[in-house]
Amino acid sequence: MINPHGSQEFNTLYISDDTERAQLIAEATSLRNIIVDSAAASNAVMLASGYFNPLTGYMSLADCLSVSKSMTTAAGLFWPTPVANRVNSADGLSIDQQIALKDPNVEGNPLLAIMTISSIDEASDTQISTMAEQIFGTTDRQHPGAKTFMEAGNVFLGGDIQVLNYSYFETDFPDTFRTATQIREQISANGWQKVVAFQTRNPMHLAHEELCRIAMERLDADGCVIHMLLGQLKSGDIPADVRDACIRKMAEVYFPANSVMVTGYGFDMLYAGPREAVLHAVFRQNMGASHLIVGRDHAGVGDYYGAFDAQTIFDTLPEGVLDIEIFKADHTAWSKKLNKVVMMREAPDHEKDDFVLLSGTRVREMLSEGIAPPPEFSRPEVAKILIDHYQIQA
Repeated sequence: MINPHGSQEFNTLYISDDTERAQLIAEATSLRNIIVDSAAASNAVMLASGYFNPLTGYMSLADCLSVSKSMTTAAGLFWPTPVANRVNSADGLSIDQQIALKDPNVEGNPLLAIMTISSIDEASDTQISTMAEQIFGTTDRQHPGAKTFMEAGNVFLGGDIQVLNYSYFETDFPDTFRTATQIREQISANGWQKVVAFQTRNPMHLAHEELCRIAMERLDADGCVIHMLLGQLKSGDIPADVRDACIRKMAEVYFPANSVMVTGYGFDMLYAGPREAVLHAVFRQNMGASHLIVGRDHAGVGDYYGAFDAQTIFDTLPEGVLDIEIFKADHTAWSKKLNKVVMMREAPDHEKDDFVLLSGTRVREMLSEGIAPPPEFSRPEVAKILIDHYQIQA
């Protein structure tokens, strides 16, 4: 199986031993505690899950600046986006101090992790803006990822962490949330060698389903891991539990048994386009995938990125920084001429009207009105779940 990124052995930061975990929880009652923001909480979950291997905790400001500029830490590790714990004030905090990190996303703010502080640095507003421009390509606060990044605290707390739970992901999504280690173990148990990963933050329509099938066939892959984001999204996106139900139904009905794994990970969406696509590749390598599907406007939002910027960024990476390979996909849609889903670049004799194309706005309107999109666009079983969701929201 493909090696994890940056190391031979996994560096998972979750304390799995019950006795040790109970002892740390007890010790944490005497520690200074802070409620971290959602980005830091989801970073902790990703570190605990092995997705952010080989990192041992939150980056220092120097590492965040270096990663934002050149996609390498100060020590030279390839990494595409900062992994930070940012707060508004460091009053009362000191180097080598242990602090308890509380979860902002669970009622009562339970203990999430224990951190040993190794660096405390305050970034200037100029540094924050520069990093946002480098990561997101913009400082426009209409961009949801850039807005979140620019409005987080200016104080960067760097240091190793010991994670004591997986926040709400393990309890809210017990059948779907899986660590990188667990996915590796399942891939091995399945006997899969060549594995395609499909990233999604949306329900999967017919074109997405067929894209997975196309990639599997062309790569002669043993299986596909459909890996959905379970964390925070922008307003208007489909909630994770609804997406989960849609994807599970699609996989159950339309894929052969034991050909796909439906799983999820605990991270907040960055909407960072090309940079986030590279991050997706890093942690899909960590979970054991040999290939990642990168399609049109992967991890994008609005008109901030070119349609295929998330593919071309991989052509600029230094040789050997990643072992995972990219399956570059075009926009897929149903061809009225061929009576099947195709990648549009592979149908040069087609005009726009030869495809079944619906905008996201139109699809939401139809679902809100209780109208299922045509079967050339969405599976009826998936459409029913979405219609039920929109009817409840009405």
